[in-house]
Amino acid sequence: MSQRVTFGERSWLAIIAVVCSALMMSGCVSSPPANVDNLCKIFEEKDDWYEDAKASADKWGTSIPVLMAIVHQESKFEADIKPEFKWFLIVPLGRASSAYGYSQALDDTWDGYIKSSGNWGADRDEFDDAIDFIGWYNATSYRRNKIKRNDAYHLYLAYHEGHGGFEKRTFKKKAWLTKVAKKVSARAIKYKKQYWGCAKKLEEDTGWFF
Repeated sequence: MSQRVTFGERSWLAIIAVVCSALMMSGCVSSPPANVDNLCKIFEEKDDWYEDAKASADKWGTSIPVLMAIVHQESKFEADIKPEFKWFLIVPLGRASSAYGYSQALDDTWDGYIKSSGNWGADRDEFDDAIDFIGWYNATSYRRNKIKRNDAYHLYLAYHEGHGGFEKRTFKKKAWLTKVAKKVSARAIKYKKQYWGCAKKLEEDTGWFF
């Protein structure tokens, strides 16, 4: 015997369907590129990311390959990534830090970016905001720490240690960190070589080329 669905039940089903659909769409938007090792493939798949990266590069002065190499190191292009939650037996200890999103920006640093840049409403899990944040942070490293705008190695050290930490050279006691910074620098060089092969097409496809 079939059971009739009431108006109230239909309303709840409709709400559930909308929520599920929104969650599915969000998951698609936040998924990382299939090939994170090839800059051209990244921009080919995420066709709006190139415009975001170029806007940040033009505004703040750090090149696209360096910006993208830092994103790769921080999050592998995962939108909502956080540090792992730590436990002691069954007691929750919390996360190692408040880092979140593409840029792994900390809460306080992100708040400082918003106040300084005026990018009110920026979200760490939105690529355009995250890439703008990295550009802003590197521009601050350039002014405060006298790091060249495309010196990926030292920019990353300042990014990881903070501007004060970089001034104190805290990275000198962290051999593992200098190795990571070298990886970022090597990836920036790799991305740059790839970018040479597709820059013109990217510009033409997005209307940047005149």
